[in-house]
Amino acid sequence: MNGEPLVYFDNAATVQKPEAVIEAIADYYRHDNANVHRGVHTLSQRATTKFEAARATVAKFINAPETAECIFVRGVTEAVNLVAASWGRANLSAGDVILLGAQEHHSNIVPWQLAAEATGAEVKVIPMNDDGVLDADAFESMLDGVKVVSIPHVSNSLGTINPIKQFAAAAKQHGAVVMVDGAQWVAHAPTDVQDLGVDFYTFSAHKLYGPTGIGVLWGRRELLDAMSPYHGGGDMIETVTWEKTTYAAIPNKFEAGTPHIAGAIGMAAAIDWLTQHDLADVALHEESLRVRCEAGLLDIDGIRIIGNAPHKAAVVSFVHETVSSYDLGVALDKRGIAVRTGHHCTQPVMDRLGIPGTTRASLAIYNTAEEVDMLVEAVREIVADHAGGSAAAAKSDVELVGPEATAGSVQDAADVLAADFELVADMMKPDEYVLEFADKLPPMPADEKTEKNKVHGCMSTVHLITRKRDERLDLLADSDAHIVRGLIGLLQKLFAGQRAEEILAFDVAGFLKKIGLDAHLSMGRRNGLAGMINRIRTDAIAMTDEVTHAR
Repeated sequence: MNGEPLVYFDNAATVQKPEAVIEAIADYYRHDNANVHRGVHTLSQRATTKFEAARATVAKFINAPETAECIFVRGVTEAVNLVAASWGRANLSAGDVILLGAQEHHSNIVPWQLAAEATGAEVKVIPMNDDGVLDADAFESMLDGVKVVSIPHVSNSLGTINPIKQFAAAAKQHGAVVMVDGAQWVAHAPTDVQDLGVDFYTFSAHKLYGPTGIGVLWGRRELLDAMSPYHGGGDMIETVTWEKTTYAAIPNKFEAGTPHIAGAIGMAAAIDWLTQHDLADVALHEESLRVRCEAGLLDIDGIRIIGNAPHKAAVVSFVHETVSSYDLGVALDKRGIAVRTGHHCTQPVMDRLGIPGTTRASLAIYNTAEEVDMLVEAVREIVADHAGGSAAAAKSDVELVGPEATAGSVQDAADVLAADFELVADMMKPDEYVLEFADKLPPMPADEKTEKNKVHGCMSTVHLITRKRDERLDLLADSDAHIVRGLIGLLQKLFAGQRAEEILAFDVAGFLKKIGLDAHLSMGRRNGLAGMINRIRTDAIAMTDEVTHAR
């Protein structure tokens, strides 16, 4: 990475691509680039042959009864939306239950919530214990009135492997349809949809050593045949007149428009590459790395593993008692080690476990024991460097007063900050300079760190208080993440001690772009910063309303 060695442990988000996959995609674009199903010319025929051969490869990979039952989609998110919208809205009604697991990724929550809102059905949740295991007894007791069960094969944030075959059999006894998110499973162990006994199964190619933007929804033919199309357009029709349209048979009925042809070909190449290996051996290799990683991390004081199911995939999520996950992730990146931090699109999981997020190392076939040891030693060094360096919590009797204004107006403060950022531009990146603000952050009383003062939308814990002092905004905030503390310091330099009208009129987004900070903020940090800014703006609006009413 940037000329330095890279240790890549973000495989649950997306895996790196083998040369065979890259070459297969390039070969299509070099030699067979044409649209599929419609052309009589040679290129179109070749492209169609490769595209449908990819579908056959997928069907064999998951042991689907029919190739036509494998629908190409953009990924798991689109697949769940397709089923929730097409099957769900036709089959759900008031009083029906949609049963989800407590481990769900947002992509398996939101589509079903939308379906529930549209039909009057109710979403219920299978409870999970502190180790991240779904309660099987509770699950079976909840099945009366359930129309659909939708759960992950493997939890992306905890690594728990769910007993899909057992859950599916129980659900079937109550007449429920079963959908499984296999995104975190298919690259790590054999998949047999017939043996699992489920009705829908979905996965994304980019977690399977294939390209992004392509995935598969497998469904039983009788269900797919009865479902209405999810999208309308070319290639999913049989006939079109002004009076009526009739639809093509599956899979075409659900593949409107020009498909991701190169993506399907690349996915087939990824499957061919992966199945050259014995998947049982792959699972053993990854399991040995996970065990080694967890053992090494637990040898570091203050580390706690999140997700301790007896049956786990190669996912290691952990927290430290004083170093935030954000700070760990940033420090590891500087050492060339890529991990994921935050809630991993499983906010309800983090809420259930009482934490804002974790650091997650997810392992793959190409990772090694040496890389695992590098991660463990890097975490040990980061924790040691952090010891004694974190800001002490303020006592509850500290006066609740934020910093004074740094300039006569918000714009003046922004001009000073912009000049400072320009001055240090040759020495450090904008995000590195922001870290210097963190060490100068005024203390926040511990008893003010309440749920009421918590800022939601941040992947770290943030508490923020504003109040009116001498017709100006008083601002005090704190976070468990050093980088977020730096962003708080930046906001204080801009807004603390300033008038509400000026705060509301100031273009924060334009300022962040001007100083070059926007390019250095991840989506999680950007959302967290937006959450803080929104809280400040909301309180500033309330202040202006007070002034208006007083007049």
